[in-house]
Formats: sequence, structure tokens, C-alpha cells
Amino acid sequence: MKILTVIKQVPDSNAALRVKGDGSGIETAGLKMVCDPFDEFGVELALRVREARSDVQEIVVICLGGDKSAEAIRTALAMGADRAIHINDLKLESMNELFAAHVLAEAIKKQDQPYDLILCGKYNIDLDSGAVGPALAEFLDLPHVGATTALEVAQDGKSFTARRRIEGAEEVISCDLPALLTIEKGLVDARYPSLPNLMKAKKKPVLVITAADLPEVDASLAGTELVSMSPPPSRPDCRLVKGEPHEMARELVRLLREEAKVV
Repeated sequence: MKILTVIKQVPDSNAALRVKGDGSGIETAGLKMVCDPFDEFGVELALRVREARSDVQEIVVICLGGDKSAEAIRTALAMGADRAIHINDLKLESMNELFAAHVLAEAIKKQDQPYDLILCGKYNIDLDSGAVGPALAEFLDLPHVGATTALEVAQDGKSFTARRRIEGAEEVISCDLPALLTIEKGLVDARYPSLPNLMKAKKKPVLVITAADLPEVDASLAGTELVSMSPPPSRPDCRLVKGEPHEMARELVRLLREEAKVV
């Protein structure tokens, strides 16, 4: 069994983000970038599947992004992945997740052997969008189970049973491999790479792919452009209503009707 996990480098969710003065995007100078937490769940799940079985031959990570994405790749390799594929070309970077999924799919098709299981995070925290996983499954013509909360691979390695939460219930799905799953928070907790493993990760192979290696991808179809970005408007000052309870209630209703105009 060969497992592929899709990762992406994103700004640290605990970092204070600042919009550039010209509104062209986020100020990246000094900004801490990390492997997307949901993608780390995918890497961790792949590692646990290997630890529970003897037929997992290889765990590969694939990442679409610029030079700095090498940091996210190194994290995944330090967690325990065997090698990586880095799609590194400015022509192929886009905020269009459907285009990103197309690029990833073409890179995956170029590999010598097909993957039995492909894992993605449920969504990426930078764009707060989850289109890559389902779109990648469509481009690869694979069955897809989204927001997986539990996974059990059959003993023969040819099928699996997954669980996912739906409104008011839990859905149980049985499916043959190969397939693609997106991973929900709570299925696993990602392990922390140790310093020795971070050092070992530097020696693991990373295959770099550029636009020249993917002639099937038309970079002009990226189709999404960031026009401008601005911080949210500041909140208005809080107004305190004083007096007896019935007086405060009357004044509050008046403010909502006459000033806020919401009633």
C-alpha cells in the first residue's frame, strides 16, 4: 500500500496578521508560516495506518507552493513521511483551489505507481476553504469521503470503512481502495517532530516539479486574482445604558429603533 498526503504551508493561526499598506495582501515579513494543521492530521493518520499494518510501502507528501513551502515539507518528513514532491513554480500558484487541485492531479499522474490512499485536510485555514480535496478526487476519478472522523482499513488492504458526522447523525461508509479522504479535526492529534527527526528530514528525497514538467496544465486558467485586501472595520465604542431595569429596557428599545434601526 502506498499513501499520499497533500499538505500546504499557511500562516500560523496564532500569529498577528497585518494587511499591507497598499492592500495587496498579508504582510509576510517576519510572519511565521506552518504546515496547515488539518493537513498535519492527514500526515499523522498515514503514519498511524503504517504503524498498524505491515503492508504500507511508502508515505509520500505533496505540496504546491513557493520556496518557503520547503519548511512545511520538512515538518511532514520529520513527522515520518518517506519522501516529498514539491510543485514549486510561480506560474502554478493561485488562490483558485480548483486550479490547485488540477495541478496536484497532473503531478500525481506523473508518478510511476498509483497511490492506494490519498489524504487531505478537510480544509485549509488560510483561505478557509475546502475545495482541494473533493476537486482532486474528481480530477483523479477517485471515490471521496469528506470530513472523515474515523477510519478502519480492511485486513486485505483493498477496502476501508470510514465514519463522518452529518447533521444529527453519524454516517458509516464502506468503500474500495484506491480512494481519497479529507480528514476532520479530532480523528488524530499530530505528533510533534523531534529535533533529531528534523535533522534527518534534511536528507530525505524531495522531487521538485515545475510548470515545464506539467505541460498538460495551462497556467493561464488559474483564473483567480486578489484585487485588494483590507482589515475589518473597527468596532464602535460600547454604550452603557444606566438606570432602573425598566428604564434601561425602554432606553435600549429606543436606541435599537431610532439609532441602530434594527427593530
